[in-house]
Amino acid sequence: MLSTTLPVVVFSGRIRPMTDVAAEIAELRARLAEREAELAAARAELTGARLLIEQYKAQLAKLRRMQFGRSSEKLDRQIAQLELMLEDLEEGEAARTAPSLDGGNAAPERRQRDQRHPVRRPLPEHLPREEVVHSPGDVCPGCGGTHFSRLGEDVTEVLEKIPARLKVIRHIRPKLSCRACEAVLQAPAPDLPVEKGRPGAGLLANVVVSKYLDGLPLYRQSAILAREGIAIERATLADWVGHAAWWVAPLAGLIGAHVMAAPIIHTDDTPVKVLAPGNGQTRLGRLWTYLVDERPWCGDRAPAAFYRFSPDRKGERPREHLSGFSGVIQADAYTGYEALTRPSGLVPPGIVPTTSNHGWRRSSGACRPRTRWARRSGMR
Repeated sequence: MLSTTLPVVVFSGRIRPMTDVAAEIAELRARLAEREAELAAARAELTGARLLIEQYKAQLAKLRRMQFGRSSEKLDRQIAQLELMLEDLEEGEAARTAPSLDGGNAAPERRQRDQRHPVRRPLPEHLPREEVVHSPGDVCPGCGGTHFSRLGEDVTEVLEKIPARLKVIRHIRPKLSCRACEAVLQAPAPDLPVEKGRPGAGLLANVVVSKYLDGLPLYRQSAILAREGIAIERATLADWVGHAAWWVAPLAGLIGAHVMAAPIIHTDDTPVKVLAPGNGQTRLGRLWTYLVDERPWCGDRAPAAFYRFSPDRKGERPREHLSGFSGVIQADAYTGYEALTRPSGLVPPGIVPTTSNHGWRRSSGACRPRTRWARRSGMR
């Protein structure tokens, strides 16, 4: 006769049936799973809070710059660093929530994520549209019917990018010989941006924009071209950029003449690090900006900005740049602008530097510093 006695387990001198132990283990596992879920939710909340904190910090820094003006390049570096941290947090958040969103069983998670992300704006109308129609079929899967009535449609727009493609344009100039006089006829060679060079105007413009607008160095552009199977050395790209600078120099001169012909211009300078040949280090140069913008008072002059570089910040630099200018300049409190009021054959009379805090005013045909009371009151 078989025994019906249940297996037992001894715990600390106590005898308990095996079924009670299994039930307790299952309950402990359920509690552990619940705690892990709560911990994951708490971590997600913490990540979202950190994300909001960094967003607020970046917004605060930008608002401070808008309120007090750009007084230091340190603030720009801080904003750039905050933007990078924000990118890392957002990428980590997206990687964490992507599996649950794809599973289709995390509606609350999606709602929380959508609340933290900016509102999705419609795509611009000027972009070309390519329509892909997904047909549900010609036969009803329920009854096998083939006659349908159109109720409407759902449209989902996806932004796609066509990778840049390189192509070779062959300029062919046939040589013809006249049968009557044996003269040789041939069309002249086309005008190219670089004489006897290979870059077309579009490729040359892309190299320049990538370097100066997108901050992409030439050695990286060389590596990008190498992935396309095109070997172009950095020195060759540098030669192309030099030719491009030569081509646009007349345009820069016209922009400068347009700015200097204005009766009122704004000016400011910013430090830039440039390579010091020979020692492998950098030195601090200056990029001077001269701006004309009459849009606030509906002026007729088109807005423009003219840039000049100098290896230092001496007062003679703006005096040299403004040698052909006569009018009013609005600038900061940099003492180097006092050189504009000193007697010099380079500076014509009539330049009146002004600022929001201090400046100079013209009296009896001569420019002299304002009094302490005039500086405080902000008189013009």
